[in-house]
Amino acid sequence: MARVALVTGGTRGIGAAISKALKAAGYDVAASYAGNDAAAAAFTDETGIKTYKWNVGDYASSAEGLARVEADLGPIDVVVANAGITRDAPFHKMTPEQWHEVIDTNLTGVFNTVHPIWPGMRERKFGRVIVISSVNGQKGQFGQVNYAATKAGDLGIVKSLAQEGARAGITANAICPGYIATEMVMAVPEKVRESIIAQIPTGRLGEPEEIARCVVFLASDEATFINGSTISANGGQFFV
Repeated sequence: MARVALVTGGTRGIGAAISKALKAAGYDVAASYAGNDAAAAAFTDETGIKTYKWNVGDYASSAEGLARVEADLGPIDVVVANAGITRDAPFHKMTPEQWHEVIDTNLTGVFNTVHPIWPGMRERKFGRVIVISSVNGQKGQFGQVNYAATKAGDLGIVKSLAQEGARAGITANAICPGYIATEMVMAVPEKVRESIIAQIPTGRLGEPEEIARCVVFLASDEATFINGSTISANGGQFFV
């Protein structure tokens, strides 16, 4: 019987690539999304992957959505906490609303995604928790105090969950992508994109599929002894 994998923010960009890669690897995949119904419908039409709409920043909404997934597909074995937003502004101009929106989605959203299914993973003695952090959570970034704080916090979640879940057969790991050729990055002005690429030793943006391959590995039985780790996939832009 195939294992069940959930990818939050799994219908677009890096999340879509992860969902597709997990399906190709033999998982029963569910993808959650927050608001773009048209994109979700197109994704399901293209891939056959079921999509579920909920707000990861709200615990009750997440718990209800996760319960729907498990009712349809079975207990969730692999969870990829990928959903994230940006609300960029220099710190002196950042509003409390911009701060809280990003905290609620990118940091509290990881808690809201993993916490409801954690007891089931412990009971079944198996689980894979994979959190998509960011290079900017490792090095910081101008105009992203809120975003960098959440992505650094995600690494703390992973390191702690790894210790709590290890004896129950659960691993928790993070991936820190660098700049990836998603719709959002490709939409920035060409000169800005060129300045980003100039900072990357490999001389190019990453591809979403390169992050997805990291996820498939961490979800696999071959990665059992990798726990509490961070994979930096940034083309050599930043070393930890």
